[in-house]
Amino acid sequence: MDDHNKNLLLATALSFLVILVWFVMFPPEQQAPVPPAPQSAAAPEALLPPLAAPPPSTATDGLPPAPATAAPEPAAEPARVAIDTPRLTGTISLRGGRLDDLALKDYRVEVDPASPEVTLFAPVGRSQPYYALYGWAPGGTLTAADVPGATTDWQVEGDATLAPGRPLTLVWESPAGLTFRRDIAVDADFMFTVRQSVSNTGAAAQRLAPYGVVARHGHPDTVNFFILHEGMVRASDGKLEELDYDDMTDLPFSEREAGRTSPVEVTQNGWIGFTDKYWMSTLIAQPGQAFTSVARYIPQADIYQTEMRLPAIDLAPGETREVTTLLFAGAKEWETIRNYERDKRIDRFLDSIDWGWFFFLTKPIFQALHWLNGLIGNMGWSIIGLTLMIKAILFPLAYKSYVSMAKMKELQPEMEKIKERAGDDRQKLQQEMMHLYKTKKVNPAAGCLPILLQIPIFFSLYKVIFVTIELRHAPWFGWIQDLSAPDPSTFLNLFGLLPYDVPHLGIFQILSLGILPILLGVSMWLQMKLNPAPTDKTQAMIFSWMPWVFMFMLGQFASGLVLYWVANNVITFCQQYLIMRSQGYKPDLLGNIRPGARRKAPSKK
Repeated sequence: MDDHNKNLLLATALSFLVILVWFVMFPPEQQAPVPPAPQSAAAPEALLPPLAAPPPSTATDGLPPAPATAAPEPAAEPARVAIDTPRLTGTISLRGGRLDDLALKDYRVEVDPASPEVTLFAPVGRSQPYYALYGWAPGGTLTAADVPGATTDWQVEGDATLAPGRPLTLVWESPAGLTFRRDIAVDADFMFTVRQSVSNTGAAAQRLAPYGVVARHGHPDTVNFFILHEGMVRASDGKLEELDYDDMTDLPFSEREAGRTSPVEVTQNGWIGFTDKYWMSTLIAQPGQAFTSVARYIPQADIYQTEMRLPAIDLAPGETREVTTLLFAGAKEWETIRNYERDKRIDRFLDSIDWGWFFFLTKPIFQALHWLNGLIGNMGWSIIGLTLMIKAILFPLAYKSYVSMAKMKELQPEMEKIKERAGDDRQKLQQEMMHLYKTKKVNPAAGCLPILLQIPIFFSLYKVIFVTIELRHAPWFGWIQDLSAPDPSTFLNLFGLLPYDVPHLGIFQILSLGILPILLGVSMWLQMKLNPAPTDKTQAMIFSWMPWVFMFMLGQFASGLVLYWVANNVITFCQQYLIMRSQGYKPDLLGNIRPGARRKAPSKK
């Protein structure tokens, strides 16, 4: 192998090494959700939006500014209405009619099925309140007291439990002669349908605008890993925009909004909300419904808000108007979100899952993994099946590469002799090497391409395993009960045979290798033994240490990713070994080719 190609291969391997070191030095911080705890003082409410901007063709003069911080919630506990669906449980507060208490029945905080359910929404008074709030912004002669807001006490009309097929109706009579109704329905998954209506029973025309708000008090607990977006996410007429929580605090200050506000997006199709690693809450407009999306941060109350402001309406006496929007509040399941995108025509809703820069790889990789899981019913075996599929697709390229590498390995003794003859004469060494390659019809760079192709596939699969909820708490078998977490076994207690646990801190975390990482190191070492070793002693030493370095570095990665890498190494070793045998080379199990072991070509008669 000439110096240029050796350096190319070395640079590729070292680049991969540097990136993996980055992952190890800055691993994702898995933070357990903080259990709700009462606060000593009532937290401030979210700021209510000003009168929503009408469509571009309508005049915008006379719009009132946003009010200052709304009054704190009274100490008395408000009445509540139960939410009970196959996948959700919680309550709706009749004060404000807000959806502020929601837990996911299918998801637990820990792998243990007895651990608490994952909490999505939490009311004011608990740690880090998070809720959805709807209302009407006043216009014309109306004041904040004439329209429903954050502290309005609603009355229940009819059934007092929200469930699929059993919608909830809230009613409130305004002092200005307006009757407001809010009909809330929920499906069997995570989608709420909110229909707001207003009837003018007075003698004067009125002007007002509906809105929806999703608010979070305080900076949320986040994974805080650079490959994952957490924060505001919105789609506006086909354009996707993401804004981290830290970036929201740096938005330009707007006096009218009484906070830091993003440039408003007036759109005909789209949605806006907050996304976590696995969970999301988004306000969604009906297809073709014009609305203004706003992301803002209220520094005096430390509240992050996303808002959907619908066009202002003029309501004549005796007239009734209504508007319907959607609220997604739940887990970012690929199939569920895909069905919503198709059935409800929600533009780019699947992009709420953070597919990353390699979306052209992560999306099809996950779809294939999801399809295999539907057939097999186990994500671990599906990862192995996906590895087989990827290797089958790359096999024509790998075949040529392995044949070339087998020839290169057979040429090792001749290359050593050339190196001894050339000594320090680099030019002579290169010339004789090139002559040898040409005579034996060997391409030394042919073995580099499969390595280069594996790098984006590796990172794409890492992204898929890291961000998709389908891998969360997904078991394989035996001791692997969560493919999104590192292998829990460790050789420091002989994989559980010794009666003590090993702390996952400092040097213990680095040395706490599980069974899968050890299999990774061994399989990588066996696979590299089939490859031609560099003639340079320094490069040869680096390559000989790489399997064991990778073993320690990947030890704390998600076990699903390590499983893929082990399966990839084993399949690669088998492919390369069989191809070398088919070409007349007879390596032993460690890849050593004995002199004269190559099968002689049949003589021509």
